[in-house]
Amino acid sequence: MANSNLSVVRKSILPQAGDSWASIAQRELLDLSEKDGVASLQSWNLHVFMRAPAPDDSPRAGNPVLPSDVIFVEPPLAGK
Repeated sequence: MANSNLSVVRKSILPQAGDSWASIAQRELLDLSEKDGVASLQSWNLHVFMRAPAPDDSPRAGNPVLPSDVIFVEPPLAGK
């Protein structure tokens, strides 16, 4: 792989403590409705969206997003 292929980096963030799909969509995807933003984030971040749910008595219950996750905030870049 040539170095020129590595110069374009897909935009991503590290979530803040307590972030959810909705809070990230509201902050990072200002041009989309919350519903469309959440759907886009989930489709661009299957590594988080498809994570096994936390137990109901866990502090993470209902929210799969961890502060250590890399969350992509744009779609995959088209191959050239």
